Amino acid sequence: MNIQNFPIIHVAIPLLNEFENLPTLIHDIEQQSFKAFKVWFCVNQPESWHSDSKKISEVLNNQLTIDYLKKLTSFQLVVLDKSSKGNGWNGKNHGVGMARKVLMDSINQEAEKDDIILSLDGDTHFDPDYFQSIFDNFQTDSSLPALAIPYYHLLTGDRLADRAILRYEIYMRHYEWNLRQIGSPYAFTALGSAMACRVWAYRRIGGMTPKKSGEDFYFLQKMVKFKGISTWNSLPVYPAARFSDRVYFGTGPAMIKGAEGDWSSYPIYRSELFEMIREAFQIFPQLFFQDIETPVDEVLGFGWAAALRSNCRTNEVFLKACHDRFDGLRTLQFLKNNQKKYTTTDEENLRDFAERNSLVKLVKIVPEDFSFDSSDIEVLNQIRDYFYEKSFQKN
Repeated sequence: MNIQNFPIIHVAIPLLNEFENLPTLIHDIEQQSFKAFKVWFCVNQPESWHSDSKKISEVLNNQLTIDYLKKLTSFQLVVLDKSSKGNGWNGKNHGVGMARKVLMDSINQEAEKDDIILSLDGDTHFDPDYFQSIFDNFQTDSSLPALAIPYYHLLTGDRLADRAILRYEIYMRHYEWNLRQIGSPYAFTALGSAMACRVWAYRRIGGMTPKKSGEDFYFLQKMVKFKGISTWNSLPVYPAARFSDRVYFGTGPAMIKGAEGDWSSYPIYRSELFEMIREAFQIFPQLFFQDIETPVDEVLGFGWAAALRSNCRTNEVFLKACHDRFDGLRTLQFLKNNQKKYTTTDEENLRDFAERNSLVKLVKIVPEDFSFDSSDIEVLNQIRDYFYEKSFQKN
């Protein structure tokens, strides 16, 4: 129980095959100026790996991690062992999503309602005042349930990895920018290493749903439907950029797929598609009175609003119900379904976006001969930095 008269931060960190990254991670934690925190580690893997010769290195790595953590005395910590023989995951519930759920559920059992849960990854870097920035953010607004924290992937010097992470981050930032411009409640990009919430909010949404991948997206989407989130913080977090297949989708798999030349799952969406969603948003209030065709009926079905009308007494409540129905997942489905109708390239779509929005500086950075595959990495970094600087503002 928290015997202090102010909230503390509970840091939730899943670990799998991260022994080599521990010294840097622990250093960053030890350097924090904010001291009222407790770190919870979940070292995890499927139980079946103990009898799989192909996974022996990960098993041994996890054991080294557990031994290392148990010797630490520089800060309060808890080690949840979901790795040692007999403790690993069994059945369908495994992976980083399950690890985050176990961590947050364990924190929830001990924490006070106003305490903060901060989610990180084992390969993530953060500044000495990072914990303080999170604490200050929540203290400024006591009603704030959750944060999708600003992020900035550090480049590695490996040109293949750097090109892949920059393209992936540009995809995410372009997507979020456009959703923010049209007023979508789901204008966020989800990274498990870049989110935080109040314990009371975690309880109100029923905790985290265990997903093998994408648990961060679904978690933040639940928070949006509950009360809304903020995408601002005074300091960013710095996730690692590395090829990884430990999850089914997300940064690591996107980099692997992209490095092989396939970016079809992470396109630069046509600007017209976001305008179609904006048009639908403008029609939503009218659906309180009657069924009207909207551009998003293809993913919701014509007449989808009828059931909502019968359960909503006011237009305001109805409008929220519409956005709950056409949520972040439905938004992505709409974009992916309709993107296939265009034959333009990602490069053409990015330049078209810059020109449509009169982003003079971005137009200059993206010349007509720009190529994600062959243009200099510094050019890609300039594009990433342009989006980062524009998005790094209080909302």
